[in-house]
Amino acid sequence: MHANDPFARLPEAASFTVTSTTVTDGAPWPPEQFASGVPGGRDVSPQLSWSGAPAGTKSYAVTVYDPDAPTGSGFWHWAVAGIPATVTELPEGAGDDTGSGLPEGAFQLPGDTRAARFIGAAPPPGHGPHRYFVVVHALDVASLGVPADATPAVLGFAMSGHTLGRAVLTATAETPA
Repeated sequence: MHANDPFARLPEAASFTVTSTTVTDGAPWPPEQFASGVPGGRDVSPQLSWSGAPAGTKSYAVTVYDPDAPTGSGFWHWAVAGIPATVTELPEGAGDDTGSGLPEGAFQLPGDTRAARFIGAAPPPGHGPHRYFVVVHALDVASLGVPADATPAVLGFAMSGHTLGRAVLTATAETPA
């Protein structure tokens, strides 16, 4: 199940650092970052801080993606575009229904549930562990020109020629059978 590398076919990009007070890289999501339909789940987006982005960064995008979802195409849990280059942190809960914690100019795209907000983890019971790639993308343009109703896949396509760097944190989740 873990052979799917979501970056394998993307252009190379410099690495920089993303950390979180919510979750540690390689560790399970806390209950609040699970979907509201899961016991204890509240669909709360994680706190994120990043540093060391490449020179020339003019904006950021943030995505949360589960390549292990049993869909054939993974599952997009969150996508944010238009984060100004001067911003290097998002507070926990920034991905609520209104995007209240997002900086001016940033916007959430609808994920695979078609909700433009953070949707927490909810792997199918007994499906095994899932990985959640939390990625901050450093971009060489201030705006990618994607509309607010675009999908995360369209965002990814628009980013492909503009990504200077990627900061990756991987969380995990599993729902017992």
